[in-house]
Amino acid sequence: MSASTRIADLLSDGMKALKNAGVEAPAREARLLLGVAAGVTPTIMIGFPERSVDVESAEKFRALLARRVAREPISHLLGMREFWSRPFAVSRDVLDPRPDSEALIQAVFDELYDRRRDYRIIDFGTGSGCLLLTLLAELPAARGWAVDLSPAALKIAQRNAASLGLSARVAFRQGSWDAALLADDPAGFDIIVSNPPYIPSADIAGLEPEVVRYEPHLALDGGADGLTAYRALAPVIARLLAPGGLAAIEIGLGQGESVRALMLAAGLDDAGTALDLAQRERCLLFRKG
Repeated sequence: MSASTRIADLLSDGMKALKNAGVEAPAREARLLLGVAAGVTPTIMIGFPERSVDVESAEKFRALLARRVAREPISHLLGMREFWSRPFAVSRDVLDPRPDSEALIQAVFDELYDRRRDYRIIDFGTGSGCLLLTLLAELPAARGWAVDLSPAALKIAQRNAASLGLSARVAFRQGSWDAALLADDPAGFDIIVSNPPYIPSADIAGLEPEVVRYEPHLALDGGADGLTAYRALAPVIARLLAPGGLAAIEIGLGQGESVRALMLAAGLDDAGTALDLAQRERCLLFRKG
């Protein structure tokens, strides 16, 4: 790679390296990395590509580039991922918030007739907290419970709650599903959300390198058929959901029929579905009569 510190040369080298590594948007990501490394704005990159950056910033850019070439997620290098127009801190301890998960958020809001109510909301497998914290940010009187088996993931969720000014309205609980709530009075949640592990174990190795190498398998591995977490969650949701309450559950490709059957067998009522950006069934909705 060239030792030049000109913006144009750094971006050119970066784009070539990222393209060769199989990154889908090499030009965009090269600009993002240079922005982080050198504080150079897109306006400067485009309008004044002949300008140089200092040697230290150029080396920082090359170090970030090497990590991205190894397919470390761009969000880890930037330190955040945007979700519902808000920044969420991420690390290899949590799944990256994904645009497709915004379908769950929209589905919940479409079902609420009064955003000023003091809803009780619980998020099973909260990870970064993006689902719960987004709901709390839009529902100013609501209170939330964030549950995760991973202490490291809960630390990220706590960090995000603090940065969004929501810490006072969230209780963080470490443990497996409802076992994490033993010290609480868990009856009567108005809204239950979850994006549980749903990838069949044998399929994980075939996922993108960013996922396989850098995201927590605990949050990915759904067991042999991808449905292990749903089997555990179905009776928990049926017990904890308040009468008339809403459950919104994210699912993987082709899992709708199976997950719906599990939830209905637990005594929940089918309340619809939500599609993701590719018009695939992404979220299932249930009510408790």
